[in-house]
Amino acid sequence: MFRYLSQEACRLDTGSSHNGHHAMATFEGRVLKVASDAQHGFSKRAKESINLVEGHGVEGDAHAGQFVRHRFLARRWSRLPNLRQLHLISSELFEVLRILGYAVGPGDLGENVTTERLELEHLPLGTKLRLGQDAVVELTGLRTPCRLIDRFQKGLRRKMLRTESGGPKFRLSIGFQI
Repeated sequence: MFRYLSQEACRLDTGSSHNGHHAMATFEGRVLKVASDAQHGFSKRAKESINLVEGHGVEGDAHAGQFVRHRFLARRWSRLPNLRQLHLISSELFEVLRILGYAVGPGDLGENVTTERLELEHLPLGTKLRLGQDAVVELTGLRTPCRLIDRFQKGLRRKMLRTESGGPKFRLSIGFQI
């Protein structure tokens, strides 16, 4: 188990191989806030710290577990592996949404970790992100904006979908596995 505190540094190491040579790029950002909630709901409450449990997710969070915990998927395919044990979102998205007229902050969109200075949605699948000294999480996919976003703030879902070509289709949180 890894204890992760809000305001700790995070480090992204991406390795690639070209002509037999291994290249490593390092990007550093920061965790702005952490959040979790034991109940299934849309938003999560900000916390001073969260505990990350390998192969499980955030201790005490409704989305933690070996098998999928998303209510829609769990009803249909309850034995699917949980590839979204931890949700991360970039704080820079909140500024974009603020300019568009929406008030969104850490935990509001159901993410566990709000980062700063990391372009999460542009990372390739399989990217490993080091949180603090001990925790390493692996990028497993983008989280698709669901209809509940419009219940949170009317019209927000449409703003979460990108219309420009190139890059990811969504501007939402990223699913990681611990």
